[in-house]
Amino acid sequence: MDRPYDIVLFGASGFTGALTAAYLARAAGPGTRWALAGRDRAKLERLGLDVPVLTADATDAASLAALARQTRVLATTVGPYVLHGEPLVAACADAGTHYLDLTGEQEFVDRVYVHYHERAVRSGAKLVHACGFDSIPFDLGVLHTVSRLPEGEPLKISGFLRVNGRPSAGTAASVLTIMGRARQAVAQGTQRRSAEPRPKGRRVSSLPGGLRYVGGWALPMPSVDPHIVGYSARLLDRYGPDFTYRQHYAVRTLPKALATVAGAGAFAALAQIPPARRWMQGRVRPGEGPSPARRARSWFKVTFLGEGGGERVVTEVSGGDPGYDETAKMLAESALCLAFDDVPDRAGQLTTASAMGQPLIDRLHRAGIRFIRKS
Repeated sequence: MDRPYDIVLFGASGFTGALTAAYLARAAGPGTRWALAGRDRAKLERLGLDVPVLTADATDAASLAALARQTRVLATTVGPYVLHGEPLVAACADAGTHYLDLTGEQEFVDRVYVHYHERAVRSGAKLVHACGFDSIPFDLGVLHTVSRLPEGEPLKISGFLRVNGRPSAGTAASVLTIMGRARQAVAQGTQRRSAEPRPKGRRVSSLPGGLRYVGGWALPMPSVDPHIVGYSARLLDRYGPDFTYRQHYAVRTLPKALATVAGAGAFAALAQIPPARRWMQGRVRPGEGPSPARRARSWFKVTFLGEGGGERVVTEVSGGDPGYDETAKMLAESALCLAFDDVPDRAGQLTTASAMGQPLIDRLHRAGIRFIRKS
């Protein structure tokens, strides 16, 4: 693929986008041809990075098509993706350009599968969603765990997240968008289930977990992550003939568990009321984020319990600030992995596990996100 750039980062003037651009400036080798892109050239130039700046607008399909034809990999931080992301996916699917994003919006993921999966298969493009904290620690953490269990056996894996940090403003805006589009999401999910073939002779179940006590309280975690893990399991035979995954949010005490459930329930209920949702959206300012000192105190840890074939393993994925620094690292390393590493020869809508797998785990581990076996 003879194109001017290896990687283009679209939307680098926002908070997470700027962190991703800064990480790429440090991590990309001297032979990496990369550029920034967005609608406001002046904002991108103010980042002070010595790389080309390209102009394109998320609402201008022609400019996005021209952008996609200039690069082998295009990573975007422009969300909420269900509102702003589809034209860029279309451009990449048509141009055979590998596409990466940070979405946690299942409706968007399902829409892309229904409308662009086959187009990307024909062009050779990999369309890879959720390349940040949604959902790399979970998707690659499950792959890391599966690889340590026997092949050809029914497998059961549970994931437990502990975190100290706050979600990014962009994530909060996406969550409000998701909660205000429940009916559209259900309808899009139904279309996807009709369009996506089921794996022959294999069973996959990947859902939020139930309430459990495991030395602390494990709460259901209804995020995009189980959907992504389930799609990886449907794509990869290594997950065995009967694969089950359950995901939890872990807290230490019952009062904190009750407060978490009550707060999440109140937030979800208010998001269904248009005036309340608009009020909350007005208080969320994507593009803003915490100080470096606050981010330095943030961390995440996901523990996985895996069972199969008479064996049991415990693995862990951990890192620093999940909502900003590590998300920027994950997106940038995903782009570098697709651009330069020996990755599986697949196309269409994929996941980080099915599109990159072990090469991306290795990259992230070298970059400070730990993938370990505990027992």
